[in-house]
Amino acid sequence: MPAIRVIPCLDVAGGRVVKGVKFKGLRDAGDPVELSANYYQQGADELTFLDVTAAHENRATTREIVTRCAEEVFIPLTVGGGIRNLDDVSAMLEAGADKVSIGSAGVARPELLREVSSEHGNQILVVSLDIKRGATSSGFTITSHGGKKDTGLDAIEWVTKVQDLGAGELLINSMDADGTREGFDLELIELVLAETSIPIIASGGAGNVEHFVQAARAGADALLAASVFHSGEIAISDLKLELAKAGIEVR
Repeated sequence: MPAIRVIPCLDVAGGRVVKGVKFKGLRDAGDPVELSANYYQQGADELTFLDVTAAHENRATTREIVTRCAEEVFIPLTVGGGIRNLDDVSAMLEAGADKVSIGSAGVARPELLREVSSEHGNQILVVSLDIKRGATSSGFTITSHGGKKDTGLDAIEWVTKVQDLGAGELLINSMDADGTREGFDLELIELVLAETSIPIIASGGAGNVEHFVQAARAGADALLAASVFHSGEIAISDLKLELAKAGIEVR
């Protein structure tokens, strides 16, 4: 099994990093460029930059911030939010992104995922899945537009479909756990892993080091978090040390 990746997430709105609970009550958490540089110095394996209001505000991701962040870090940078077509993907890659994350636009037009994978390779395509419990056959449903809309899609059926369409990785964000600091949704992680062969990034609910250990042991390939890193409660270097002590291979 490859070494686990630790990925800080920068949720950006209005040019600032923000954080809320279950995508609500967003509050300022700092400057994205400064935070990117700080996390790089701490030993982050990758960074994820998500413009959390781009989709429902119907606008593109802020290219300037992506460029400035890319100039500060020399680890893979994934960018998402407001990416709707191949031109948007090309613009983000030219701005310095290594991967793009597509969520709402893929729900609206699934063929976009195949187009991106065919044009650029599936290694750059991260499909973002904002998932919550709902009345579907798996018990989980897909939301879109920053968690504002319930699509009615069964989460596990959608996982199977996006894999077939060319997803290189899956960003599994638990809407039920997001921002609660009560732990990753281990049931969701295990359910997705049973249905896919591509790497998954677990997101939503991290509150302490043990939560990261649990998600790694559940089978996640990467661990993504925001609040506990932004607040300084957990330093990435310390987290990696504790993961290693727990017998989990880190980079």
